[in-house]
Amino acid sequence: MNGYGRGFLNITPVVKNIILLNIVMFAAYWIGGRAFNVDLNSILGIYFPKSASFKPVQIISHMFMHGSFMHIFFNMYALFIFGQALENVWGPKRFLIYYLITGLGAALLHESVIAIEYSNLVKMLTPEEVQTVINEGGALWADNKTFADAAMSSLQALLNIPTVGASGAVYGILIGFGVLFPNTQLMIIFPPIPIKAKYFVLIYAVLELVLAFTQEGSHIAHFAHIGGMIFGYLLIRYWRKTTKTLY
Repeated sequence: MNGYGRGFLNITPVVKNIILLNIVMFAAYWIGGRAFNVDLNSILGIYFPKSASFKPVQIISHMFMHGSFMHIFFNMYALFIFGQALENVWGPKRFLIYYLITGLGAALLHESVIAIEYSNLVKMLTPEEVQTVINEGGALWADNKTFADAAMSSLQALLNIPTVGASGAVYGILIGFGVLFPNTQLMIIFPPIPIKAKYFVLIYAVLELVLAFTQEGSHIAHFAHIGGMIFGYLLIRYWRKTTKTLY
């Protein structure tokens, strides 16, 4: 898709600072893993609250961590392309509020889905087995060991795989752009065809919804993407009803 932003030198302040912070944190993650054998994603990524690795700071910190170059590249590229238009309309303060709320909303929906999965797994195990997974699962996971029992192994993975990335907030930015600039023509690179922003966003929303229910075991947090879009849409609706100006 071709660019909608104003160029890197004239990038809006909040978008610029978010991108720079994400780049710094990705560099720290990359250097830490290779030079010091420290996995920052396992520290700052968000875990399910029942996990022994969960810390409240992860609710915010996970939004600025990424697992690969392509992961951060596509998130920051989308933020660069679409985020500046929203920041120009709302101003830095409201844009930052929107970005954080959509990111937190994404995490909330993602963790809610995990809570359902956790509940289903717990029903398959005895209280003693659940406690064993909680107490010992993390250390075994660090040694690349899993439980022989399938349900215990699944619960171990659920409690010890962190979620990282700005994708939830970025999907919030995406739907914000679609709502504010619905008829803006975007050019998709592959295939090279123009499409209005509202249809582009709708396609992404439907795709994420389908993938969320058909790729249950994937490592992509599709429900987080959906959560970012839902909270973004609801926040824009709220602002429209409670603000005398446009937003």
